[in-house]
Amino acid sequence: MLSSIIETVESYGTWAMIGFCFALLIAALILTKYGIARPWYRIVRSTAAEWDDLLFESFSKRLYLFIIVGSINLSVNWIIAADSEHIATLNPIFSVAYILLSTSLASVIVKYITPAVAERFSKKSSVTVSGGNPIISFFIRTVIWFAGLNLAMKELSWDLSGLFASLAVFSLILGIAMQQTIGNIMNSFMLAVDRPFEVGDRIEVEGLTGSVVSVGVLSTKILTHEETLVVIPNNKLVETTLINHARGGGDGKARRISLVIEIGVDYREDIGHVKYTLLELAKRCPYVITNPSPRVLLTELGDFSKTFKVISWVEDYTDEWIARDWLLKEIDERFTEEEIVIPFPTAVELTERSGENRPSAKKAQRQSTAKAKMVKEENKMRKEREEAKTRVVEIDEILKTTSAQKRDVPVLEDEKRTLENKLAMFEVDDD
Repeated sequence: MLSSIIETVESYGTWAMIGFCFALLIAALILTKYGIARPWYRIVRSTAAEWDDLLFESFSKRLYLFIIVGSINLSVNWIIAADSEHIATLNPIFSVAYILLSTSLASVIVKYITPAVAERFSKKSSVTVSGGNPIISFFIRTVIWFAGLNLAMKELSWDLSGLFASLAVFSLILGIAMQQTIGNIMNSFMLAVDRPFEVGDRIEVEGLTGSVVSVGVLSTKILTHEETLVVIPNNKLVETTLINHARGGGDGKARRISLVIEIGVDYREDIGHVKYTLLELAKRCPYVITNPSPRVLLTELGDFSKTFKVISWVEDYTDEWIARDWLLKEIDERFTEEEIVIPFPTAVELTERSGENRPSAKKAQRQSTAKAKMVKEENKMRKEREEAKTRVVEIDEILKTTSAQKRDVPVLEDEKRTLENKLAMFEVDDD
C-alpha cells in the first residue's frame, strides 16, 4: 500500500513530492510531541529533581531538530534519486549535521547529569570543591566536542592534522607555564576524593589554625580566630601534614570537638572522690554533649600531684573556649567546697601521716559517698562497653550469613561503625 501511494505521488511531479514530504514532516513532529515529548514531560514533572527538567527542555529541542534534518535528508534522497552526483555531495553534509546534533545532545546530557551524579555519590563528610563540578563538566564536554568536530571534518574530507599538532604544542607550552595552577586544580579533586576535611571543619596547617570557609579549585580559604582570612594553595594542603581538630570521634560529625582538661590534686586526696566530682561537673556543663558521655581518667602520678584528665565533647567547636571557661570556674569553686587541694609545685618530705593531716569527718563522709557513686559509674561504663562489644560480634555473625536482607545490610554496617567508634573513644582499662 505504501509503495502504491509513493508511486501515485511521484506521478504528480516534484512539487507533489515536496508537499507530501512536508506533510509527513508535520505528522512526524506531531507524533513526536504527543507520543514521546508529552508523556516524558509528565514523568519529568512528577520527580523532585531539577536536572531532568533542564535536560528535557534541551533534549526535546534537539530531538525536533533531529527529526527535521532526518526528514529533509530522506526527502532530498527521494526527490533527486536519479541524480547520484548531487546525492553524493549532499550526504556528507547531512552526516555532519547528524554528528553535530549527536555531539550537542551528548554535551547537554553531560552538562546536567554530571552535577546530579556527583551529588548522588558524595557524602556529607566529603569536601565540597566549589567550582569542581563545572570544571569536570567542561572538561568532558570539551572532549566530546573535540571528538565530534573531528568526525564531522572527516566526513567533509578536511585534514586537520596540522591544526591538531599546533594545538598539542600550544597545550604543552601552556601546561608548562601553568604547572602550579594545574597542580592546584588536580589536587582540589584529590582533596574531594580523600576527604580529609569539609567546609566548617577547624584544621591546622603548618602551625596555622582556622575554620574552612571554602574549598576552591585553586585554593582553600580558612578563617582564623582573629577573623583573618588565609588562602592556602591546594598543593600545600596535599603535600604537608594537615591536622583536623573538629572530627571528634571520627564518625563524620565535623563540628564536634573533644575538650580535654588536666587537673592535678594533692596525693592525700581520694581518687574516687576527685573522679566523681569532676565527672559530675562535666555532665552539668551546658556546652558538653551527653553522647559521647564525659570521662574522667587518672593519667599520671607526678612529682607533686596526681593528674586527672577530664574528657568531654562539645557539639560545636566554636563553644570550646566558653565550655573550658565554665568547667575551670566550676572546678575551682567545687574543689573549694569539697576541700580538694590543688598543690603548688613544691617539694615535700613524705612522712607518716599524723592526725592533723587526716581529712575532716565531713570531708571523709563526702569522699566515701563520692567513691561509692564513682564505682557505680565505672560499672555502668564497663557494662556499656561489654554490650557494645557483644553487639559488634552479633552484627559480624549476621553479616557473614545470608540471614541479613539486602536492605538491612547498610543499617547493620552503620550500627557496627557507630559501636566501633564508641569503643575506640571510650575504651578504658578496668583498673
